Amino acid sequence: MGIVGESLQRAEQAHFTRPIPRSAGAQIRYLVKQEKTTKAVAQLLGISQRTVERYVKGDIKQPRPKLAGRMATEVRRRWQPRMRTRAAKAAAQRTGLVIETRARFGFTAAPGSTDDGRMRRITQHLPPELAGRLLGAQQAGATEAELQTLAAQGLQESYFKDGGRRAADLLVEFTDIDYVDISF
Repeated sequence: MGIVGESLQRAEQAHFTRPIPRSAGAQIRYLVKQEKTTKAVAQLLGISQRTVERYVKGDIKQPRPKLAGRMATEVRRRWQPRMRTRAAKAAAQRTGLVIETRARFGFTAAPGSTDDGRMRRITQHLPPELAGRLLGAQQAGATEAELQTLAAQGLQESYFKDGGRRAADLLVEFTDIDYVDISF
């Protein structure tokens, strides 16, 4: 997943009401509960089924660093799906979201205007209709390029065109992304 997709996931995770399991055994047990079999968890994490069973029993307590990272990532990805859905739905229907980014913005505009791209740091609230398009695309499994395009369109409408009050023919190019931080 890319920079915009990961930022959307972090924004969802900020709405968790309970902390994720910390110990390796608790994380593996949670994954087994979600995936229904130790074999499925083993395939998910790239380890043997017997190793998963040892974690469940408590025979192994400390995973290797790479495995610990994979386990934490997979648990975070599945943790509190209703809270994620509720937060995304609220952002898409009522509150919108805030995008903070540092990236190169270039413009395609009328002749005689400045359209050279330059690095800008922008913090902008996107209204619910624009946030809904971005979140809907993420839920539908959009690629990183599509998410970046939707984020650029949202910033174009909200920041550069000021909701249709100026720069009607302006088209924004969103490239060389340094960082993107999205919050609901």
